[in-house]
Amino acid sequence: MKTILLIEDNDILRENTAEILELAGYAVLTAENGKVGVEKALATRPDLVVCDIMMPVLDGYGVLHIFNQNPHLAGVPFIFLTAKTERADLRRGMELGADDYLTKPFEETELLSAISSRLSRFGKLQADYDLRASEGLGRFLDDASAVGNLHSLTLDRRPHALRKKQVLYAEDEEASRLYFVESGRVKTVRRTAGGKELITGVYGPGEFFGYLPLLQHRPHSDSAVVLDDAQVLYIPQKDFELLLHSHPDVGRQFIRLLAGQVEEREQQLLGMAYDSLRRRVARTLLRMQEQAGDGTAAIRFSRDDLAAVVGTTPESLIRTLSEFKQDGLIELTPKSIHVLQPEKLHSPNW
Repeated sequence: MKTILLIEDNDILRENTAEILELAGYAVLTAENGKVGVEKALATRPDLVVCDIMMPVLDGYGVLHIFNQNPHLAGVPFIFLTAKTERADLRRGMELGADDYLTKPFEETELLSAISSRLSRFGKLQADYDLRASEGLGRFLDDASAVGNLHSLTLDRRPHALRKKQVLYAEDEEASRLYFVESGRVKTVRRTAGGKELITGVYGPGEFFGYLPLLQHRPHSDSAVVLDDAQVLYIPQKDFELLLHSHPDVGRQFIRLLAGQVEEREQQLLGMAYDSLRRRVARTLLRMQEQAGDGTAAIRFSRDDLAAVVGTTPESLIRTLSEFKQDGLIELTPKSIHVLQPEKLHSPNW
């Protein structure tokens, strides 16, 4: 049973509204002012708050501010009740993170519909999102926008068409957005003092990149270059930061999505440091095939790029690929690689 905290200084309205909510199957906590409401919320964290704005002791804005600042209460859906309809008041509440408004007097169905909608949208964020499916990102952004009241997050969902070899950003350039690959591939690259190229990441459909400098508030430490013709979605830095900082439930979901990518990059770096060349090449081929999304798909990568991912010279890579071909593990063409025996490439004996 979901718990609703109702904060309202009008005794009659508070009692009548509480009765409606209880009849609808909710557990209800009531408070006659903001201070009492916060105390009850700290004792029992509610699933949603319905709160009047103009109250003695502590008004609705003050209650919402405390909720946003308290780790135990941050992220609780918040609906304001108000008799004030001036745009400035609505704007102030939305800027503080209110999820919805109901203007007094309101119908019972309006109240119940608003509560049901907010609880449902927050519940969606507990689900997993398959970002490799075309609808996965859209569903996540829709839910995040609704929950976080981030209207601009979904205003421009049109992906940007990028051509092969196009540069998205360069090293030392100021970071201003998060990137999501809808189709195609993008590589991130660093160059050594001697001019050698090291590919730090290859991102395919369903993957985010460019988020670390946003989190660290620093310029990009690498460059991003399109490997194949790609469709890339841009998410503005402001929306990304609001997701992470203003709405913890949304932020935790986003962080969970990104954490898997960070872990994968760490494993790649460990492999480059400690694995044999044959194992590094084998793991890279398996990762590229998985990224293609089909166990029979060809890996289309230039030998120079593949060597930069593995962290070796093109000559050493070509020699290792030739050995794999002789062993019947892969099939080579001038522009592609087919993995024939992935189970043997997984072998721990490389």
